[in-house]
Amino acid sequence: MPEVEPEDNISIKRKRLLFRSWHRGTREMDLLLGRFAEAKLAEMDAPLLDAYDAFLSNSDPDIYNWLTRQEEPPVEEEGPLLQILLDFYKP
Repeated sequence: MPEVEPEDNISIKRKRLLFRSWHRGTREMDLLLGRFAEAKLAEMDAPLLDAYDAFLSNSDPDIYNWLTRQEEPPVEEEGPLLQILLDFYKP
């Protein structure tokens, strides 16, 4: 079996993250994260994709509250990815 090139790995990761973003379990989160993923995943590099992958491990209520600014995100979530998400959903 041929070895997968790094760019192919990134492409596969983007597809998986897009799927996970659109299939969260609640329609609200599907819409929030799915729209974000469609707009931003293509321009993300490997470290940002890894950060987004980890971010998706958070619960839907937490993510929803952070993106709608009902709660402050925890310090461990702060970083470039969270800033991109918050900017995307700036009121």
